[in-house]
Amino acid sequence: MDRRPGLSVRLQLTLSYAGFLVLTGAFMLALVWLFIRVPGLRAIGRFAPSHPLLMQEFLPASAVVLTFLLLVGLVGGWLLAGRMLAPLARITAATTAVAAGSWGHRIALPGRRDELRDLADAFDAMVGRIEEHVAEQQRFAANASHELRTPLAVTQALLDVARSDPDADTREVLDRLHAVNARAIDLTEALLVLSRADARAFTREPVDLSLLAEDAVETLLPLAEARGVTLGAAGDAAPTSGSPALLRQLTANLVHNAIVHNLPHGGSVLVTTGTRPGSAFLTVESTGAPLSPAVVATLAEPFQRGGARVRGDHHAGVGLGLAIVQSIARAHDGTLALAPRAGGGLRVEVTLETPGSGSG
Repeated sequence: MDRRPGLSVRLQLTLSYAGFLVLTGAFMLALVWLFIRVPGLRAIGRFAPSHPLLMQEFLPASAVVLTFLLLVGLVGGWLLAGRMLAPLARITAATTAVAAGSWGHRIALPGRRDELRDLADAFDAMVGRIEEHVAEQQRFAANASHELRTPLAVTQALLDVARSDPDADTREVLDRLHAVNARAIDLTEALLVLSRADARAFTREPVDLSLLAEDAVETLLPLAEARGVTLGAAGDAAPTSGSPALLRQLTANLVHNAIVHNLPHGGSVLVTTGTRPGSAFLTVESTGAPLSPAVVATLAEPFQRGGARVRGDHHAGVGLGLAIVQSIARAHDGTLALAPRAGGGLRVEVTLETPGSGSG
């Protein structure tokens, strides 16, 4: 914002202190003046009849007193204002450093709690969150670039081989190109969903998580049967509000992830829904290999997978399944909780607010 230059806050406070001190002194002198001039008050005070001489002495003395108070107010006010505003200089320096890109800079203002230190602490906390977000976005951009570069590099290699070998099997090359292209499309669509969720570009509508769970189970049942995984849904109605399309994507991603990252044979996936006071939840429990808490803590990061990707398996995903789930949950002011199961596998729970329980 373009502003005209004005007085510094320190000078304004100094003038305020000095003005208040002078006004207070003037008020006290005015009371004395009235006490001398008013006959009734003069009689009460038992002043001598030679009050004109007293008046002649009072006026010059009053001017000296007011001048003294003004000087004291200016000097004292300047020193006090400088002491009180010293933390602002530190806050300003930190703000300038952060604005220049130094995200690791903090104010770290010492002393006991007051308004300025509350401001400094809030600023430090805000910069910390921004620094984490920037680092996360940088990692995401690097990972996305790597993931997008891989299918493009494979496509280039296939085309080079086909061009250099006229006798190559064209159908095989086309089939491999089709698979690589399909993966690139899946990755691009996943990135678009993730971007849409992060931007919260949706209108909230009533949604029942139990219906979405049933739909996801019915849709992905053929995939579960092909992999020998038992898939089921249970639970009660779980009303919430949000984007039906995004919440459907969230549910499908959870179920798909549970099917793909499961035991080679004889695995199971159970989807349950329900409500708690003020919230609705959707839980997906799946069997699988044992997972450590350290590994589970990274599964929601973009392009992280709980196990090795099977070569040639087009159902393995692009590493954004749980990242999309977490982004959608956050966009709906909800939470995503991951925990390893005692016997192996993963337990995932999404909790969302029920209608009328949010902060608006």
